[in-house]
Amino acid sequence: MRSSNPVFSRRGFSRDNGTAGYAAPQAGATVTGENPYAQGTAHPYATNPYAQQAPPGVRSGAMTIDDVVSRTAMTLGTVIVGAVLGWWLMPIDPASLGKSYGIAGGAALIGFVLAMINSFKRRPSPPLILAYAVFEGFFLGVLSNIVNAYISPGAAMQAVIGTMAVLAGVLIAYRARLIRVTRRFYGFVMAALIGFVLLMAVNLLFAVFGGGDGLGFRSGALGVLFGIVAIVIGACVLALNFKEIEDGVTYGAAREEAWTAAFGLTVTLVWIYREMLQVLAILGDD
Repeated sequence: MRSSNPVFSRRGFSRDNGTAGYAAPQAGATVTGENPYAQGTAHPYATNPYAQQAPPGVRSGAMTIDDVVSRTAMTLGTVIVGAVLGWWLMPIDPASLGKSYGIAGGAALIGFVLAMINSFKRRPSPPLILAYAVFEGFFLGVLSNIVNAYISPGAAMQAVIGTMAVLAGVLIAYRARLIRVTRRFYGFVMAALIGFVLLMAVNLLFAVFGGGDGLGFRSGALGVLFGIVAIVIGACVLALNFKEIEDGVTYGAAREEAWTAAFGLTVTLVWIYREMLQVLAILGDD
């Protein structure tokens, strides 16, 4: 299944990608059908001397679920540290609110640039991934504090709990095979994601040049509806992330690709949290 994240699809992290596949499933893995990576492509890590010395059926240096969990914990922990810094360091009194908004916007812009760099790098860079987490977390911390103080008290904690609930719900449903990631599912999610992003970009342009909330997609009842749609799309992307990680582990992706998985999960969870906060802010402002 081709990834929803550019960083996955560029590295052949998924079953459809014939540019950088993996030669064989991990020992003990249950695989149905023939190995899609074995046809017409060389193993990208065939020159790894440690892999060549490994016993048959065991790939030394391959990514495991534990690797993904530990890297994701590090990345999300860095987001939390950045959020705490943004929450406590930036003043949100009326006289300083404009300055805090400006600095938070700058952090968000840097985070976006780092996300794009990480997405299109051929190999994951842990320092750049953690730098993205710091700046994105700082932005979220300032934004959350402002929403919490001026619009909807308690919204930040509610958004955190909501995000964790979505993560747990999708993971449980995926593990129970209640969600099956197929080509049709992937196509539907990607079409919805691209359509939503384009619509929000148009709304932003109207807001910049016309003032207010543009076409009104981020305020009022319509804003709540689009926020819920965005959360559902984020939940579907989480299912794609889980599928990509499962395939990477099954087919022996290099251990460094655990950082790729951690980055993809972090981006998706940040998306869900921001949309949760947006919905709570709209509801709290009514």
